[in-house]
Amino acid sequence: MTKWVYSFGKEHNEGDATMRNLLGGKGANLAEMAGLGLPVPPGFTITTEVCTAYYENEEQYPTELKAQLEEGLGRIEAQMGAKFGDAENPLLVSVRSGARVSMPGMMDTVLNLGLNEETVKGLAARSGDARFAWDSYRRFIQMYGDVVLGVDHHEFEDVIARYKRDEDLVQDTDIPAEGWQEIVDEYKAVVLRETGKPFPSDPHEQLWGAVGAVFGSWMVPRAITYRKINEIPGDWGTAVNVQSMVFGNMGDDCATGVAFTRDPATGENYFYGEYLINAQGEDVVAGIRTPQSLTKKGRKKEGSDLPSMEETMPEVFKQLDDVRIKLETHYKDMQDLEFTVQKDQLFMLQTRSGKRTAKAALKVAVDMVEEGLITQDEALLRVDPQSLDQLLHPTLDPKAEKDVLTRGLPASPGAACGKVVFTSEEAEVRAHGGENVILCRQETSPEDIAGMHAARGILTSRGGMTSHAAVVARGMGTCCVAGAGELHIDVQGKVIRVGEREIREGETLTIDGSSGEVMFGEVATIQPELSGDFGMLMEWADKRRRMKVRTNAETPLDAKTAREFGAEGIGLCRTEHMFFDAERIQNVREMIFANDEEERRAALDKLLPAQRGDFASLFEIMNGLPVTVRLLDPPLHEFLPHAQDDIDQFAKTAGISQADVCQRLNELHEFNPMLGHRGCRLGITYPEIYEMQARAIFEGALEAADKTGKPPVPEVMIPLVGAVRELEILRGKVEAVAAQVFEEKGESLDYMVGTMIELPRAALTANEIAQAADFFSFGTNDLTQTCLGMSRDDAANFLPAYVGQGIYERDPFASLDVDGVGRLIEVAIHGGRQTNAAVKLGICGEHGGDPASIAFCESVGLDYVSCSPYRVPIARLAAAQASLRMQEGRLGKSEAPVKGAKKAA
Repeated sequence: MTKWVYSFGKEHNEGDATMRNLLGGKGANLAEMAGLGLPVPPGFTITTEVCTAYYENEEQYPTELKAQLEEGLGRIEAQMGAKFGDAENPLLVSVRSGARVSMPGMMDTVLNLGLNEETVKGLAARSGDARFAWDSYRRFIQMYGDVVLGVDHHEFEDVIARYKRDEDLVQDTDIPAEGWQEIVDEYKAVVLRETGKPFPSDPHEQLWGAVGAVFGSWMVPRAITYRKINEIPGDWGTAVNVQSMVFGNMGDDCATGVAFTRDPATGENYFYGEYLINAQGEDVVAGIRTPQSLTKKGRKKEGSDLPSMEETMPEVFKQLDDVRIKLETHYKDMQDLEFTVQKDQLFMLQTRSGKRTAKAALKVAVDMVEEGLITQDEALLRVDPQSLDQLLHPTLDPKAEKDVLTRGLPASPGAACGKVVFTSEEAEVRAHGGENVILCRQETSPEDIAGMHAARGILTSRGGMTSHAAVVARGMGTCCVAGAGELHIDVQGKVIRVGEREIREGETLTIDGSSGEVMFGEVATIQPELSGDFGMLMEWADKRRRMKVRTNAETPLDAKTAREFGAEGIGLCRTEHMFFDAERIQNVREMIFANDEEERRAALDKLLPAQRGDFASLFEIMNGLPVTVRLLDPPLHEFLPHAQDDIDQFAKTAGISQADVCQRLNELHEFNPMLGHRGCRLGITYPEIYEMQARAIFEGALEAADKTGKPPVPEVMIPLVGAVRELEILRGKVEAVAAQVFEEKGESLDYMVGTMIELPRAALTANEIAQAADFFSFGTNDLTQTCLGMSRDDAANFLPAYVGQGIYERDPFASLDVDGVGRLIEVAIHGGRQTNAAVKLGICGEHGGDPASIAFCESVGLDYVSCSPYRVPIARLAAAQASLRMQEGRLGKSEAPVKGAKKAA
């Protein structure tokens, strides 16, 4: 027979902290605390497996559950010396949810369950306090009515507000016993009016109703949303904890509170928390009364005149402080505690790992290493890599009021406030004049790069997490909200419409790239701070990780930023971004409009000095570290003018008729440019483009070597190769240029030529391609598109439904599709190393900054990952965690590197 119910308590304890998957976090920790001898009111846990069975069997309970629940209830009765439903000596219980991971505030709780017209009198007689008994009864009706019966809690609050107004009372604590009795009668009338049924008086009916409500709360919208945000599987289910009530509202020798063993905002090692005398748990968070600090230190920090628990209940506080130390030492982590004091006796109701800011997580981890509680490796595994974003970007002030218009995708973290502009040019002009601007577009294109760089934030109504706007914004460290589909962005009319509201150019918006929120007006932000704890953790991470971490960068600012964050080279320099500079785009367009090779070479000669300077700057900043330069990749039409004003200006400057310009635009038009005349196909048909870029790379490298004394090792990357012959032809041209430059300059340096694996055919024929390649860099943005047959710019329209229905576990453009794209990568690694054991392997798509994808890269033995500058610290920590988990044998789906995988060079 399956065991569905596990008891906990001093006299009968059946669980422990290792059973959190079965008992949920709350139930497992209650059992663990009882096992440690701490004062835990007895109770029992209905397992998460019941929740799973409940939803799998059309919301029916397992047949054995009723008998096991009654047995658990009997054990509580025996330990407490009271009986459930007894009129003279009633046992009251709380019913709380408890998933295996903490979901604060997401699911439901009911207190004081078991009260009715008879048991309330028994409670009053035994406690000697009628006011307490009737107050407890009204709390029960209010919570049960809201959580189980679905009566809006405002209906109950209105009753209390009306009573206090009629009786000229201010605080709930001023209401006498007779008042609460009158309010209870009115509460019952509210329930009857709203539900058509009387409030249930049978305690057993109450209990089963509350259990059903907790299981039901697993599927309410707020819980589903929380699980999606935090990637918690829906089939985990929640446990239900039924526990004997202890009362913090029986008088001035009673209290209730919430505490953290350290400050969850800063990580400072002092007892942090709040309590209320003569109150129940919900009073602390409801805002009806002002909570008081636990400690004298906390009271001084808050500037409060209210006495601390350390002052009002010194003996109980000492017990609580001892529990704090015991639990933190036992769990070796900061704990979040809930407690109640009944008649000067302390009871522990919960402990769990405390949620904390990234700043606090760093400090707690580093401090605990110094205190000898945990090892450096444990500290590394404690900090969520994604949370480091909080330390690298501005964040919204949590105390600030917000007027939220809509929510899009959190495409690039941070918060930004500025005036609305609709064009790149306007963004540049206003930013140059000292204004902060938010660039608002339906979607961005490479032509918007200057305005994107000038803007404080970027907002689009289309596109996904790997759209152009998202990728470029992350690379620049600029806040971005993408795919805010409820916004109608009218660029021509210079207005944004959302619902009935209109936001015009020059008005102020605030966007939060960490949550996706779009807000009207200015919302205060907090600037990031990097502490010594950050540097210490990164130092430990660098000692533990196997993979190198590079950056995706093509500007000196990006390169410098990445180096400051610890990048070990450039894994992707996109040369096309350099071409959009206002001073160069005319020469690029003249090259495209050239009638023959001679004219193209003449136009390219004008671009050569600028390209050489670009590369020399990057090589100099990287100071001998590897730099991978991708030769021109996008189709030529992306560089051409499309707006009529731009066409007119270009035609006039170039001395070409508008008719000729329009004809050339038509000639270059492609139905599917992503799979068209781009990448190495440009190099095959117009080799002079790649020859100019190769010359710029080698001349720039020699120039940087002369300045730094550290010769760089340029890595020339040929994009979009699908057949080995493409790479052989273009490698030959690169080598010829290199030889020519070295002969002209009378000096040489080492270099590498490789390719980006971004087509399924390239992955499948990697054994052939590797024979002509010194390195492979997996371009997982395009490899995901070509493998899944899915456009990353359009997928945002349907991907949420795919993730919601379990077709994909996550957005495959944000986190690598291990089963599909990952399998192609494994095939390419195995094939490439079969024929070229020395081939260097890396990843340069957006996945290079995603911790889950980095774990996969470790498992298959890649040599490095490359990501946007502001994700370098995240990648460093994630790579260290992946390496540690690999050593422990618990890393993802691929638990070991493929055959032939080598350590990083």
